[in-house]
Amino acid sequence: MTSDLLAPLDLAFWNIESERHPMHLGALGVFGAHSPTAGAHAADLLAARAAAVPGLRLRIRDVWQPLSFGGATREPDPDFDPLNHVRLHAPTADFHSVAGRLMERPLERGRPPWEAHVLPGEDGVSFAVLFKFHHALADGLRALKLAAGVLDPMDLPERAPRAVEPPRGLLPDVRKLPGLVPALVRGALSDVGRALDIGASLARSTLGMRPTSALTSAPSGTRCTAGVVLDIDDVHRVRKTVGGTVNDVLIAVVAGALRSWLEERGDRTKGVAPRALIPVSRRRPRTAHPQGNRLSGYLIRLPVDESDPLGRLATVRTAMVRNKDAGPNRGAGAVALLADHVPALGHRLGGPLVGQAARLWFDILVTSVPLPGVGLRLGGHELKEVYPLAPLAPGQSLAVAISTYRGRVHYGLVADAQAVPDLDRFAYAVSAEVSTLLAACRL
Repeated sequence: MTSDLLAPLDLAFWNIESERHPMHLGALGVFGAHSPTAGAHAADLLAARAAAVPGLRLRIRDVWQPLSFGGATREPDPDFDPLNHVRLHAPTADFHSVAGRLMERPLERGRPPWEAHVLPGEDGVSFAVLFKFHHALADGLRALKLAAGVLDPMDLPERAPRAVEPPRGLLPDVRKLPGLVPALVRGALSDVGRALDIGASLARSTLGMRPTSALTSAPSGTRCTAGVVLDIDDVHRVRKTVGGTVNDVLIAVVAGALRSWLEERGDRTKGVAPRALIPVSRRRPRTAHPQGNRLSGYLIRLPVDESDPLGRLATVRTAMVRNKDAGPNRGAGAVALLADHVPALGHRLGGPLVGQAARLWFDILVTSVPLPGVGLRLGGHELKEVYPLAPLAPGQSLAVAISTYRGRVHYGLVADAQAVPDLDRFAYAVSAEVSTLLAACRL
């Protein structure tokens, strides 16, 4: 396996990170156990299988060559040892409590940036695995593929073989330059126009706005996690009654939960409408160079100040329709696309400043992570629950990630443990909000 240059957004995530503020993502999977030794057996399997997954052998290395000065590449680690990445912990009665402490520890940057922590349950009938991946190594979809490589094989239909394309160099073929120049100029002008458009939208979205205080704080570097499971049938009942999409309902649940949580805390909700970033994947085509993540997003205001649950849902629906009509390449939510226009050295020098500016751009991340519809297993043990865990931007207190798995919706919550010591109360509010919506629909 040869090295490949990090895409601009991957490089941005690599440079935003600091020792006190890691930028990895995670997933906490809870498995049923056939015996008290199932966790130890799972750890052995993960270590044995990791050696055979090429993507798990990749480390991030700085590049100081003229054409990519200040950039970085993914390349195989000649000293890769799975035992440095797979760890078996003592039995616990609270998987989320342990996961929170593990999420606050940065990944070792000199090694392939991923870890798998196996947490046996004290009850002897369950164990959990916390996967951690740096966003520079893998986004949510690629992280899922890497994790699937160490789980039990799935019986899926084989795909037709894909034609192998020859490797692309860093410079175009000089014989094609006369025809390429006009197209490159037109592309550059189009990119500049798009960048200016996104920048103007971002300025309008932040003009005169103050971050929602309950969702922003001085970063402490601490983490806590929590999880909520909902019945997808309940979500569909609400959707079929009032219209819109499943995603609209799931975002409206977050808005209603924030309202209940803030009121329980004694915080005001009048006039409160935090800005939520809803990421939209814009994955690069297989022929693109460099390969890697390309992210856009929608920016909406969560109607926390609206007392009517159906009114909150209607507001979310309207905002999402407006964003979709504009498209993921326009508007303030597409600001991540600007990473493509920043040279590698600019990411390296400006990364810390960009990270600190996140709180001025949005207040809370609400992201969806796709999961396969088939059941997953590890060592024959069935995956019962899976909670995606999103990175927490510097200065922000709470991030929400959502996945649907086997008829149930899983909310994975990550928070700054000092700013949000009552994350369990927010988790309860998420669960209660679905009942509130069902009651409002008279279902």
